[in-house]
Amino acid sequence: MQDIRWRAFWFALSLVFVCLITWAITNAVTAMLLFGLAVIAYLAGHLYWLHKLLLWFRHPDLSTMPLGKGIWEEVFAAIYHQQRRYSRSQTQLSSALDRFRHAASALPDGVVLLDGSDKIEWCNTTAESQLGLTLSQDHGQPISYLVRHTDFIHYLSDQDYSEPIKLKSWRNPEITLELQLVPFGTNQKLLICRDISQLEKLEHMRRDFIANVSHELRTPLTVVGGFLETLMDMEGKLPGEFRNYFNLMQEQTARMRHLVEDLLTLSQLENSQTVPQEIEIEVAGLLTTVMNEAHSLSNGRHRLSLEADPGLCLTGSPDELHSAFGNLVSNAIRYTPEGGEIAITWQKRGQEGAFSVRDTGIGIEQQHVDRLTERFYRVDRSRSRETGGTGLGLSIVKHILTRHQARLEIQSEPGKGSTFTAVFPKARLVHKQTALFQ
Repeated sequence: MQDIRWRAFWFALSLVFVCLITWAITNAVTAMLLFGLAVIAYLAGHLYWLHKLLLWFRHPDLSTMPLGKGIWEEVFAAIYHQQRRYSRSQTQLSSALDRFRHAASALPDGVVLLDGSDKIEWCNTTAESQLGLTLSQDHGQPISYLVRHTDFIHYLSDQDYSEPIKLKSWRNPEITLELQLVPFGTNQKLLICRDISQLEKLEHMRRDFIANVSHELRTPLTVVGGFLETLMDMEGKLPGEFRNYFNLMQEQTARMRHLVEDLLTLSQLENSQTVPQEIEIEVAGLLTTVMNEAHSLSNGRHRLSLEADPGLCLTGSPDELHSAFGNLVSNAIRYTPEGGEIAITWQKRGQEGAFSVRDTGIGIEQQHVDRLTERFYRVDRSRSRETGGTGLGLSIVKHILTRHQARLEIQSEPGKGSTFTAVFPKARLVHKQTALFQ
């Protein structure tokens, strides 16, 4: 296709040439008049086709596309081919969108498509049923107007969508919904809604079972342990060859009692619907108690040190945090060989508070680190039995920290030791002007 600019150039050059010849044959007035008429006719032609193009753009249809004359024929041809490509793209996009909507409609989970202003663009039938939406009526409505649950409103405004939230259905209190927002595209979001009522029932059954069994086991274990202690204290009444057997029975009974106590603690934390106590805790004093317990457990086999900021306090439950700190310290003692070092620190780290337990123990391979807080997970089962571990300590720690909006950070290297750090948010820190503990 010849460049339109060249065509205009040759037209102007030809017009000037004709005018020069006319000037030479007749006179300048006739030449200028001829030049003016030619320019007017040329511009009138362009204005005519511009008018045709404007009329077509108001109602674009390939069947009514003007044909054009001269350079306008090429302009209309280019627009025609571009419009055909656009129509094909639109057809493909519409087909892809229809396939997506058809697939999303078949999903067992509710799906709601939100725009950059959190307004509903589309939803499937499952979402209509679970959230009480009607696409024909609610299209373009903000989702916050229709899902009027306080937790969801906060979840939507906080813009932290890394974890889903659980809500009781406002249409049926027996149904529990799990909602999660997934950002995509340009400020768009996908709201995924899942009915987890059955999973919640199974989880409650599991918790109730563990709590009831643990409670029922505690009494007979206490009785058996009491009789074993009585028999062990009866000098001369127990044959010497049987004493080792009774020692083993007493050790295993104590281990079972420890396991039952941990199960009950974990069950109480999981089933608790209340927030932890908001008591101001002098952490330095609490850690002094934890340090005394650590010395008793270590019995001089390790080098223990404590460094705590006396002016940095916490708000929370003293009993729960005592349990969490004590678990981390006792784990360090159990898995650190004799002669090793265990350092306990409590200090401010940036805007947060950090309780840290560093040991020079056996360390943990990275593949196990992410699973350490799972119930009953053990890196080495045989060593856990030797040290008396139940596999529940870190799970208890995780639940306690979660209840205090804190998190557990784990750094470990096999053969060099581990560092467990409980990090508390700025909102739970309390600063004292006067040091209460030295």
